[in-house]
Amino acid sequence: MQFKKLMIGASLALSIGLFAACGSDNATKDTKESATKTTESSVDLNKLDLPQLNDKVTDDEYLVELVTTEGNVKIKLFPEQAPKAVENFVKHAKDGYYKDTPFHRVIKDFMIQGGDPKGDGTGGESIWKKGFKTEDSKQLYNIRGALSMARAESRSSNGSQFFIVTNNEDQSDGLAIQYYPEKIIEAYKKGGAPQLDGDYTVFGQVTEGMDVVDKIAGGEVKDSGSGEKSTPTDPVKVTEIKVLQEPKK
Repeated sequence: MQFKKLMIGASLALSIGLFAACGSDNATKDTKESATKTTESSVDLNKLDLPQLNDKVTDDEYLVELVTTEGNVKIKLFPEQAPKAVENFVKHAKDGYYKDTPFHRVIKDFMIQGGDPKGDGTGGESIWKKGFKTEDSKQLYNIRGALSMARAESRSSNGSQFFIVTNNEDQSDGLAIQYYPEKIIEAYKKGGAPQLDGDYTVFGQVTEGMDVVDKIAGGEVKDSGSGEKSTPTDPVKVTEIKVLQEPKK
């Protein structure tokens, strides 16, 4: 893995573009259009199961608990839709890989990022010791509370880092019904980051503890050294990730 910070974007420039998109209507709409045109018109999106919209953990899903120094967060994982990302995350969790790792990158009204054992955004690797491909699913989106994989420029650079979407402002404007299920458009009214859809693997959804996530997102930050004010002055750490439920065979 290249020793550079894993940004939610191909590079610092792209990352800044993505962040700016959150506050720019035109940029957001353009990005939403390009990100969602991969959806096949032959698929009836409104007939798809949308597991993020149900807090119930089904028999084919995992339930994990992030134990942090700020409180606990429960997240259900979707192995049917994102098998590689879920396998990687669960194996790391069981092995204690994430023990005492900080949320090293925090951007208010956007996301919190963690999962790097080096603690600065430059480290981490997958359970296969190499990057794995981004997984696309028409059933999963970067709505508020989504758990997604962070990566570098390549779509095959997913390692151990992850982020949780925290934005709570209406993001539904400009989302076309031919590219998004109607219920997901409705969910985006509560917040999210639709400009990331199609580019990052969504593999989980917060079911309990979003107040803890918001506390982490609201922490004091300083300049990261690249002009981005996103480095926590007092980072919240993940002390343990418990696997509370595994899919029934």
